[in-house]
Amino acid sequence: MEEKRLLVVVDMQNDFISGTLGSDAAKNAIPAVAKLISREKQAGAEIVFTQDTHGKNYLFTREGKYLPVPHCLRGSEGWEIVPELAPYADGARTFEKYEFGSIALADYARKGRYREIILCGVCTDICVVSNAILLKTFCTEAEVKVISAACARTSAKNHADAMSTFQR
Repeated sequence: MEEKRLLVVVDMQNDFISGTLGSDAAKNAIPAVAKLISREKQAGAEIVFTQDTHGKNYLFTREGKYLPVPHCLRGSEGWEIVPELAPYADGARTFEKYEFGSIALADYARKGRYREIILCGVCTDICVVSNAILLKTFCTEAEVKVISAACARTSAKNHADAMSTFQR
């Protein structure tokens, strides 16, 4: 297998950083994510982004019933990639996802036959781990890594628990 690398930047959107579901942990992750993107781009990795995407009917969806906080509504400012990372996203492939993980992303990675897949973003214990598991399921021969320092979490314990999933 060719030594192809893929960096997946998960949900670095305004609503998860400074908006309705924002946190200091997410804000603090931005420099590490930017540094990782820059490094991986320079090393020749393909960079892709995911965007959590909901419609105006969000509160009536299954997720909306359990998390009744409208967020990442398609076309809103909260849905957009944070300004610090937007230049990297410009022209990059972006996968809109309507749940925690993206099957379209996993299928894309499988077809791309990447040797190494690296993830960063928010939230470690929800969308990052969901996408990492899907990627490992679809790309059985790829090394799937989550960069802890370039992730933000809902809590320190949840972050540690999610990261333990990737320890071998």
